[in-house]
Amino acid sequence: MIFLSTLIISLLITIALTPLFSSMALRFQLVDLPNERKVHQVPVPRVGGVAMALGAFIPLACWNFQDHFVRAYLLGAGVLVLFGAVDDLRELSPRFKFLGQTAAALCAVFVGGIRISSLGMLAPENYLLPEPASVLLTVLAIVGVTNAINLSDGLDGLAGGICLLIFAGIGYLSYLVADYTAGLICLALGGALFGFLRFNTHPASVFMGDSGSQFLGFSAIVLSLGLTQGSATALSPLLPLILLGFPILDTLTVMATRISHGRSPFSADKNHFHHNLMALGFLHPESVLIIYVFQTMLLLAAVALRFYSDWTLLLGYLVFSLLVLTGFARAARTRSTVRRFEFFDAKIAGRLRLLKSEGVVIRYSFRLFETAVPLLLLITCLVAQRPAVYLSVICLVSCAAVLAACRLKSAWLPGLLRFLLYLLIPFSVYLTREPVAHLEDGIAALYNGSFGAVAVLIILVSKFSRRKSGFRSSPMDFLICILALVVPNLPSQGAGDVGVGVVAAKILLLYFSFEVLQAEMRGELKRFALWTAASLVALAF
Repeated sequence: MIFLSTLIISLLITIALTPLFSSMALRFQLVDLPNERKVHQVPVPRVGGVAMALGAFIPLACWNFQDHFVRAYLLGAGVLVLFGAVDDLRELSPRFKFLGQTAAALCAVFVGGIRISSLGMLAPENYLLPEPASVLLTVLAIVGVTNAINLSDGLDGLAGGICLLIFAGIGYLSYLVADYTAGLICLALGGALFGFLRFNTHPASVFMGDSGSQFLGFSAIVLSLGLTQGSATALSPLLPLILLGFPILDTLTVMATRISHGRSPFSADKNHFHHNLMALGFLHPESVLIIYVFQTMLLLAAVALRFYSDWTLLLGYLVFSLLVLTGFARAARTRSTVRRFEFFDAKIAGRLRLLKSEGVVIRYSFRLFETAVPLLLLITCLVAQRPAVYLSVICLVSCAAVLAACRLKSAWLPGLLRFLLYLLIPFSVYLTREPVAHLEDGIAALYNGSFGAVAVLIILVSKFSRRKSGFRSSPMDFLICILALVVPNLPSQGAGDVGVGVVAAKILLLYFSFEVLQAEMRGELKRFALWTAASLVALAF
């Protein structure tokens, strides 16, 4: 239960703090202003990183602060968040940025015991780096990757989505080798990122800022090094290169380009991969989605090749890098742009736009969606094990509060429903683990498959919605599909496995389903409230 609690608490804290910090940032002008190098056109608050950090730190400090590695991680990450927040406020010079990054890296090395001591098969057998070389290489790696993620934060949802995929990979590898501390941290980070991406997908209403991007980069490299270094693991020490390969390649390419043109490697420009994709003619969401696909390919390769020869991993990464760089170089040399296929634009995209304007798809898909989602929650509550008596009482009191707010048409009803659902969903899904396992195979498959169907409906409704605000279709749909289709089908580690990943996937899908549903209802919440009240009663009894 501690793993699930960590995920949910980090998600809820981030969702609660992000709009609060955003309103404060707008009031005090703590915003990212547009300029010729940036893609956004209006000032955007850049306080999401602090909300994410608090969302991840609080459950880790509550559940696992006694763990030495967790304390070291929180110390180093806290240093970076502090320096990053000051940078977001006052625009620190590169010297002070590196000072903060180096301080965080030294915390990881000397307090957390993180070392790059083994190069695997790239060095002679059983060879370990001397202590000074190990410390220096580790600090350089941590500082380098921290900056790589920081520099990748150029489009809405880009750095957050990349890091969510990275932490999913690290978390799964941690689970496979029974490194539950790293897995717990990944769950906290995953929950915080899902909460943040709720506000950061295109068009973003908040940015993570340097505090967020440096925090994520530090977390990714420290966790991946901790997982793959040391005598207790059979994982290849080159896995961090694969897991973090795309932002690393982007940063090295940009810096090499700047140096070749006689400029500082730290000067600002628009030569990152995401800028190149947009220069080729891809739209903002398309560029983000393409990079998500590249990162997913590397993630799957890391999991599949985790026990392969280090030379195989290195060669595979070099081939991947060569293909990516060759593609961009050829496009730049020939000044190519994406050819929009007339058939696609006229027949497919045009037809989709027509369907959206006519409202046919949204009308029928939403009718199904507005019934399917509350019905799925009600069935989940009916299938769930009976909770403790005091929880049943809380459910009944909450039901009475919902009915009263609905009857009185209270302005508190939307907030009350969101608060109750964010508590009801995780508890009800968690309490279905054993009952679903004892259902007949066909019924269990139908119940579990309904979550995949809901994921498809989320995308349809958000894609064809004619709303101008609220939850919209974005590259995050890709992350939702990965969550719905991949997580439940990952191999488990034995008969005693309780399927925490499946439970988490179901919870997150229901969360996003109700976000879309509440946005589409445009304040008409009576039926929504009655469904919620029925689910509370079903769980109570």
